[in-house]
Amino acid sequence: MKELWELFIVFAKIGGFTFGGGYAMLPILQREVVENRNWVTSEELMDYYAIGQCTPGIIAVNTATFIGYKRKGIIGGIVATVGCIFPSLVIIMIIAAFINSFTHIVWVQHALAGIRVCVCVLVLDAVIKLAKKSLIDAATYLIFAAVVILSLFTNVASFVWIVCAGAAGVIIKTLMERSKAQKKA
Repeated sequence: MKELWELFIVFAKIGGFTFGGGYAMLPILQREVVENRNWVTSEELMDYYAIGQCTPGIIAVNTATFIGYKRKGIIGGIVATVGCIFPSLVIIMIIAAFINSFTHIVWVQHALAGIRVCVCVLVLDAVIKLAKKSLIDAATYLIFAAVVILSLFTNVASFVWIVCAGAAGVIIKTLMERSKAQKKA
């Protein structure tokens, strides 16, 4: 029961203090579940995050569900998910009740503009950390470059790039391994 409560509290904290959606949540997830608690490895977190992008729903919630499930099975997945969405639900209900009273205030508009800039920095930080662990050889650099170029110039959904990158990883790595094996033979 103690670990379930901890799952709820950790994901409520993550959900309550992360602004900007799933990408902005990644640095906090990294710190809380990888570095502070060792619930998952960095590689597992990246895998959960990638799968969370491919599956229906919110990336952060999907990731919380995966981590909760790993820790305590189905009930852990449910508790982590509820913890992740609970603060947002409360905050959204409060904001919805008063939004029309504040949107015209200039300093509120400026504050939101500043928050959006901060979220961009948080996303960039997450990208840099992920890149350091993900870009490990020529194959991963090639896949990275291809996805960046294609995603900048097309409007294809992100899950398509993830599936294509996964397939490319299998194909390129298999070809590289075969090439190495043939050179040894």
